[in-house]
Amino acid sequence: MSKLLNCLNNKDFSCVPVWFMRQAGRYLPEFRHIRLQNPNFLKLCFNSSLATEITLQPMQRFNLDAAIVFSDILVIPHALGQQIEFANKEGPRSLNFNIGKFLETKEKDFLTTLKPVYDTIKNTKNLLKKEKSLIAFIGAPWTLIIYLYNLKSQNKISGKITIKNKEEIKLIFKKLDEFLKLHILHQKKAGAEIVQIFDSWAGLIEEDCLEEYCFIPNKSLVDFCRDQKIPSICFPKGLKDKYKKFIEKVNPTAINIDQNIDPKWAKKELGTVCIQGGMNPQILLENEKKALEETEKYLETFKNNPYIFNLGHGILPNTNPEIIKKIVDKVNLIKR
Repeated sequence: MSKLLNCLNNKDFSCVPVWFMRQAGRYLPEFRHIRLQNPNFLKLCFNSSLATEITLQPMQRFNLDAAIVFSDILVIPHALGQQIEFANKEGPRSLNFNIGKFLETKEKDFLTTLKPVYDTIKNTKNLLKKEKSLIAFIGAPWTLIIYLYNLKSQNKISGKITIKNKEEIKLIFKKLDEFLKLHILHQKKAGAEIVQIFDSWAGLIEEDCLEEYCFIPNKSLVDFCRDQKIPSICFPKGLKDKYKKFIEKVNPTAINIDQNIDPKWAKKELGTVCIQGGMNPQILLENEKKALEETEKYLETFKNNPYIFNLGHGILPNTNPEIIKKIVDKVNLIKR
């Protein structure tokens, strides 16, 4: 069993697995070379040969414990018939959302569209060393809805998002729940061993809607993962002290904390659940000494807990790969 699976399944804290969100991405010169020749991001995600190569690039550079498939959470709405545009510097946005087309998408068409993702997973699994894990991922329904309706701009004033068309939203939650589970199942069949569930915009949910829009949808996906005997790592970014309630309600295999969570608070309040991440990616842009000191802080804080070293968000594009190597080497020295 890999270090990561041992930590997740057995809560073993004798050593610390390490991987990074967005470890296959823009900070690597070899990725930038491929991206320059492939300006259409979605087409790149669906090019299984190149996506496999990109997935494995950080594994060839660093002694990481897991590869995470190169894809995007928005392949789901795309496979459900929605046009997604990845504009430079503006981030992804949905174009002319058609709820009728979205709700009428058939399982066969959905899986046909996503077949290149499953091919990437199969290819990667065949090339990955046996002691390394392969992580698949999905976006949680709320976060996908934020993109479907281009709602991010709504939070500029209040910091939260108010949903008005609630009946329509319920239909979308139901459709996403069904098809996200289908995607989890087929990623597992292709060779993925772990699923990370990104609820990247959970922090924008009004408090009285957390149960309906965050806890219940995430629990449905986590329960499905448990039924399929595949560990789940949840990342409800921005929930602050509601991380505790999330764990009580959802009960994932592991929880990824964001950079705004005090690791000492997490150790005290989040019980015996396996904890992942937390370190601010911005620190990697500072001097090496500070980055390694911060790494040591997280390792020391969680020394008696099942802990997976990662960040509180993805690696930033202007991160020096050398600092990633030094952090990985430091974590790999830990024996408890």
